[in-house]
Amino acid sequence: MTRPGGRSARVRDAVHEAVVELLAAGEIDAAIPKIAERAGVNPTSVYRRWGTRDHLILDAAVTRLRATSPIPDTGSLRGDLLGWAEGVEASMRDRHGQILLRALVATLAPGEEPLEYLRARGDDLQAMIDAAASRGEPVPSVDDVLDYVLAPLYLRVLFRRPVEPGTGAQLVERLLTALPADPAPDVRRGG
Repeated sequence: MTRPGGRSARVRDAVHEAVVELLAAGEIDAAIPKIAERAGVNPTSVYRRWGTRDHLILDAAVTRLRATSPIPDTGSLRGDLLGWAEGVEASMRDRHGQILLRALVATLAPGEEPLEYLRARGDDLQAMIDAAASRGEPVPSVDDVLDYVLAPLYLRVLFRRPVEPGTGAQLVERLLTALPADPAPDVRRGG
């Protein structure tokens, strides 16, 4: 997914900021016209770009996560996971990050297929794992990363439990300890 520039980026940023501000003010049901008014844009621009309020919240949440917890390339799986987890942890300690996560969870319909924004984030994690595998490192699956690292951080926020500094690093170490010692087989080579 490419990042739009110029006016499009300013509109996106203003709309994202408006939805976060409204959610932070307790207006969890703020409709697109109110969000657009707060952002200083025409509601049709919001409808055309996001379609629904739920898609807007999802885009705002994933855009924020990509900005606050990019997938680093440190040359090692441990370094990449630690850098990423520290970013996620910081976002989950931030009030706006917590608000967006709660709103995101509230908007996801049961049984709905992951939208492109969520799939893109999973693709980011898979690329990190693939890079580590190509270096010959033992690697987890994306599901392992979600189960061991991301889910505990998110659950703390959803249950209003504190996310203490260093929690992300502890979760990464737990994941890495659970990995088998041998690198994952290279399916491209048939083994």
